[in-house]
Amino acid sequence: MRILILGAGGTGGYFGGRLAQAGLDVTFLVRAGRAAQLERDGLVIRSPLGDATFPVAHVTADALPHGVQERPFDLVILSCKAYDLDSAIEAIAPAVGAHTSVLPILNGLHHYAALDARFGRERVLGGLCFISATKAADGAVLHLDTPAKLTFGERDGGADSTRVAALVTACEEAGIDHVASADIAREQWIKYTFLTALAAGTCLMRADVGSIVASDHGTAFMQALYGECLAVAAATGQAIPQKAQDIALSALTRAGSPIKASMLRDLEAGQRVEAAHIVGDMLGRALAQEQSAPLLQAAYCHLQAYEAHRGA
Repeated sequence: MRILILGAGGTGGYFGGRLAQAGLDVTFLVRAGRAAQLERDGLVIRSPLGDATFPVAHVTADALPHGVQERPFDLVILSCKAYDLDSAIEAIAPAVGAHTSVLPILNGLHHYAALDARFGRERVLGGLCFISATKAADGAVLHLDTPAKLTFGERDGGADSTRVAALVTACEEAGIDHVASADIAREQWIKYTFLTALAAGTCLMRADVGSIVASDHGTAFMQALYGECLAVAAATGQAIPQKAQDIALSALTRAGSPIKASMLRDLEAGQRVEAAHIVGDMLGRALAQEQSAPLLQAAYCHLQAYEAHRGA
């Protein structure tokens, strides 16, 4: 399996790096500056699961079409921020041939419409990941906590396909925690409802979970916010299993928890946020079902105001 990873930042750099470290055929599609850094220093990973430094294959956009003609890619893994999706699609397009699959591991669900429209639904797998990672100022990939898991599967369900089986083998060889799901939509909605509640709640309150639930009515606030997301999932035909709800609610209401959404970290750093792709999309789905979602509305209003002020 020949794999192209878009970018060599936190998420793509970690998963692509572990695949490359295991000897799989992995190439990173990067900008010229990152290419020079990788050429000079190699890919550097700092992780609780093991540090590593090693050379990796990389290519820039201008050289990609020629390389694809010589050796087509079997899989493209897409891990960009949602607001970079359009440019990411253009970047990987030369690599997506007749037999190439695309695995997006972005947060949320909004990106599938654009990917299906450009490449065809049959080429786009369902995917998600659990990881907290970023790229340090010196270019190193910083894995910030122990979880590092990929979940993927055919969006139409059914038995494992040849391409899913090939990716399972690749993850096994690389020692990557993974799940090949026969119901990837359920896995996506489990994460999407939790992530949206976490992002909306911590961004609206500008605080971690522990600080929120320590306030008067903070626990009830987080429960109600998650409840709005659960209602959207149920109305879409993706009711969240009770066990998954219990796990999510425990994390969203745990006393003393330092957990905050990565969206809040981006907001605190004055960076762009995935407001429309996560909170805005969930709100839009609620309104389309004529559901009341006042907490999601407040959170999205807050995030839009932040973006307007940031861009002023």
